[in-house]
Amino acid sequence: MLAIFKNSVINPPKELHSPASTQVSMKAKTAEETLKEYLASNPNNGFSIGFVDRASLAYIPHEPSVTLFCGVDDVYCIFLGCLDNLCTLNKQYGLTKGGNEAMFVIEAYKTLRDRSPMPAYQVLKELEGSFGFVIYDHKYGIVFAALGADKGLNLFWGIAADGSFMISDNVGIIKASCRKSFAPFPPGCMYHSERGLISFEHPMHKMKAMPRIDSEGAMCGAYFAVDAFSKINSMPRVGSSANWAAWG
Repeated sequence: MLAIFKNSVINPPKELHSPASTQVSMKAKTAEETLKEYLASNPNNGFSIGFVDRASLAYIPHEPSVTLFCGVDDVYCIFLGCLDNLCTLNKQYGLTKGGNEAMFVIEAYKTLRDRSPMPAYQVLKELEGSFGFVIYDHKYGIVFAALGADKGLNLFWGIAADGSFMISDNVGIIKASCRKSFAPFPPGCMYHSERGLISFEHPMHKMKAMPRIDSEGAMCGAYFAVDAFSKINSMPRVGSSANWAAWG
């Protein structure tokens, strides 16, 4: 799968930028060139959807990671992997039994966005299985991504030479445009374009970035991990302010 977002839509973590990217002799491909090459790798099955100059989502059905795509009410989701407790989740949220993982994630996102006081991390902790997903809410211009904690799947994210923000499960695709300015997406974490990176396994701890050195000794985009020695201290929310639909 491949998701591309223009810098007018999202402000990704600054630690993804690497000065070493400018020192690479091979010219980086634009995000659009990478998208075309990705789709050309399987021209009969590749699918993409674009949103003018804001975003592009692409996937190839029947990839090894089992890719699903769904769009509901201007909210779009690319889902990797599977949820072992999908039937239970659909019942819990009052969804149809035949709904797939991508449909469930969209409906859960919409519920949290519009009316639920439940923290987003609490919902993600209820998901069982190997999974990763990217949501693009076109109406509100929100990007939301998450990766399961079991390390069964990998996601990579980075900053392309043209400033675009990219997410994919294929590290080669990311490198083609981002060169050294990329990193593995941390397992057990979620990223919201307005709230940043949060661990849904340890939501009260801050995330820290550690320099990542490649095999050539060049500093690349940072590793992101939970800081076990820090906690975010805040007063408990009460009343209407307890609505965590903003993904706090």
